[in-house]
Amino acid sequence: MFDISAIQIPSEPGVYMMRDPGGTIIYIGKAKNLRNRVRSYFTGTQENYKTKKLVSQVADVEFVITDTEGEAFLLESNMIKQYRPRYNIELKDQQRYTYLRISDEEYPRLLVARRTRDGRFVGKGKTFGPFVQGSSKLLTIGALRKAFQIRICKTLPKKVCLEYHLGNCEGPCEFAEAKKKYPQRVAALEDVLAGRDQLKIFAEKLADEMQQAAGARQFERAIEMRDTLARLEGLQSGQKMERVRSSDEEYFGIGVENHTAAVMTFRMIHGVIRDSDKFFFDMVADNSFSGFLHQYYTTHRIPKVILSSELPDNCRLLESLLSERAGFNVQIVVPTRGKRREMIDLIMRNIRLIHEKRAEPGLVELQRILEIPVLPDIIECFDISNHGDDYAVGAMSRFVGGSPNKSGYRRFRIKTVTGRDDYAMIREVVHRRYRRILDEIDSKGGHDSKGGQDGGQDGGQDGGQDGGQEGSQDRVSDTAGSSGATRLPDLVLIDGGKGQLEAALESLHGLGIYDLQCIALAKRNEEIYLPGYDEPLVVPRREKSLKILQHARDEAHRFGVAYNRTIRKNRIKQT
Repeated sequence: MFDISAIQIPSEPGVYMMRDPGGTIIYIGKAKNLRNRVRSYFTGTQENYKTKKLVSQVADVEFVITDTEGEAFLLESNMIKQYRPRYNIELKDQQRYTYLRISDEEYPRLLVARRTRDGRFVGKGKTFGPFVQGSSKLLTIGALRKAFQIRICKTLPKKVCLEYHLGNCEGPCEFAEAKKKYPQRVAALEDVLAGRDQLKIFAEKLADEMQQAAGARQFERAIEMRDTLARLEGLQSGQKMERVRSSDEEYFGIGVENHTAAVMTFRMIHGVIRDSDKFFFDMVADNSFSGFLHQYYTTHRIPKVILSSELPDNCRLLESLLSERAGFNVQIVVPTRGKRREMIDLIMRNIRLIHEKRAEPGLVELQRILEIPVLPDIIECFDISNHGDDYAVGAMSRFVGGSPNKSGYRRFRIKTVTGRDDYAMIREVVHRRYRRILDEIDSKGGHDSKGGQDGGQDGGQDGGQDGGQEGSQDRVSDTAGSSGATRLPDLVLIDGGKGQLEAALESLHGLGIYDLQCIALAKRNEEIYLPGYDEPLVVPRREKSLKILQHARDEAHRFGVAYNRTIRKNRIKQT
């Protein structure tokens, strides 16, 4: 363990940074008294196992002294954004918000504002935002540029370009009248981005043009305008500015189980729930509800009243910081009766439901995305590994609770297929896997078994002598860690596309299994193919649900490639 007595620790307020042996910052915290707080980590009395794990990795601690605890609060938040330490709270939705910039040029342009890791904006000019509708920013920017005749050229040309002839720019590069009007157009655009009355006027004008386009049977143009109107509505009502009028009130509930905090929010506007979200973070070191709220309101609009299931630590300090940022007084209140208390009770019931499931958030998300009736706690993924026409094997990874269960991994020698036929191989290995499970369940009176017979037959018989070494590495044993090795999984995942999925379903249906959820994950675009749907489902790559599927797919692929390699080595030795 790191010898804390070997360094000198100041007793002033400030921020401390813990580094691992490689010099990477793994945790950033704040304290009113740095000496007392940092020493408390190394007393050997930590009960939180995650904090124990953090402390075990500390090789050095650095300090930044501040004048006040409030300054430490702000500095900690900014440093977390900059360094993104592994053990700190980092809200998963901070990247959804987009900023727009009107450049500081003689004839300004409208651009997407870029930010550095520490939150500073790149480039000069006026910045507007953040805006919620980040995914549609380019279409909205295009509509605004055309509507206000804003130039798009990086360097002002000497003669008008194609944009002038298309009617998208009046040509301030060449025409005196256009030069005179340009500042007025930029001022009107600023009013729109700031959410002023011009936005309503612009939207009404666009709606009239949409009706005219539809009447002239210019349907593609009308659809583009309709979509732009929808995005402009989001620009007006969903705009999340740091210093704009507040929403009515926002509700928070927090529940902690197994050192993991679940926070749920409800945003109320004019007495109606307008938004809801869930967040999860580990209660490591100084990670707290207070720190969560401070991070949350760096990217969300601050309301005048924050209602919570409990008061955060440093409540008065947090109120002061939020009030200064918002430009009005902010209160944090724990309601005790009436409608507000009922709303908090509703949130806490939702949080208890999350904890009762005791599920990895990515699995809950996966259940919702796939619209399946049960939580996919057990996932089995199949992959085929080919090397030429003579070497082909099947492999299966098994995930329990969103994590690899290596004692449940299986490998298969292809027995009934010659040549390269992935579909036929998928049919074979899926049939063999679930035929064996069904037989074992029947032999035990129709009840799920937690024994290891399946592992012994598939791992030993199919792998045989050739796969013995690989099996000993990944299939350690089929005891308690197998989590029910001979029960049917909650979800079957196939590495491939629609054809591979149909091959797997053919085997399942041939065994009389119709209610087992089965999907396929295609590598090229990470698309999910579902039974009965022609078009694949596309999940954002940042989502935990997709990462679980990718991990299961990659593990099956790794296991299969290693087994294939072992077989080829043994064949070479025999010759």
